[in-house]
Amino acid sequence: MGRRICISVIGAGGEITPEEASTAAELGREIARRGAVVICGGLGGVMTEVAKGAKEEGGLTIGIIPGDNPAGANPFIDVAIVTGMGIARNVIVASSGDAVIAVSGKLGTLSEIALALIRQKPVIGLGTWQLEEGRIENRSIIPAMNAEDAVEKAFALIWK
Repeated sequence: MGRRICISVIGAGGEITPEEASTAAELGREIARRGAVVICGGLGGVMTEVAKGAKEEGGLTIGIIPGDNPAGANPFIDVAIVTGMGIARNVIVASSGDAVIAVSGKLGTLSEIALALIRQKPVIGLGTWQLEEGRIENRSIIPAMNAEDAVEKAFALIWK
């Protein structure tokens, strides 16, 4: 068996809407159903919900924690990787997935999107930032209609 596919899921870490929570949880379930690993920042908001959804389907979750204490991870994280790097850990989150899916988000999410695009990772968006097509080195955020569509697009782009 080869290396497992990893999908980084990024998004708002604080308060999120019920719709964002539902979308993130469904993303986690869809990723786990396909046997891929969920990578996220390991804290709250979208990160908690995507990890929770993945765990509901028996998936593996990895949290890239900004601090020094693995106990700071949300309860649905299987592997907490402590960095002591604060927001600089966004580089690791954005770089570790074979594809990146963004759900809503603020400036931290935008930084992860930019980092992923710089590394030529496919970035799929659900209710997140929009970039003017072709303005960023001919790369853009690929819009998705829902969680299933986002995961389908991520896998299709990984296999290219």
